[in-house]
Amino acid sequence: MEVKMGQIVALGYGKYFRSDSIVGFVPIEDDRGPARRTLVYVEGVTEPVVASRTEERMLKDMTREGPGEFKAAMALELIERILGDLSHARPMLRRSVKEECGLDLDEIERRICELLAGDEGNPVQEGLFQDPGLE
Repeated sequence: MEVKMGQIVALGYGKYFRSDSIVGFVPIEDDRGPARRTLVYVEGVTEPVVASRTEERMLKDMTREGPGEFKAAMALELIERILGDLSHARPMLRRSVKEECGLDLDEIERRICELLAGDEGNPVQEGLFQDPGLE
């Protein structure tokens, strides 16, 4: 995997950095929730930057070729944000929305999860930022 120089990487929350300035990630843990986010270490920034996206998604942006995929990355960020927002919709609201306009939030959430799971299952981060002298 080769990091492409100068690619714009969306971290979520309206934060963007160049791919060649990102030096490390602390991934989202298994029990992801509102307070659980990916930490991104950026060259020249003393504290890690909080990102709403997974390290796998950001790594894909860092290794992407060509500017034509930037819109796809922004669409993916939007889908991830919608999924996060859907997690806050309580059962009564979900029922009300379904009854009022026929929008099934449970089905949308399930389909987004399936879509996002299609690219995962591949531990891309393991060993990526390790110091060879520490082994």
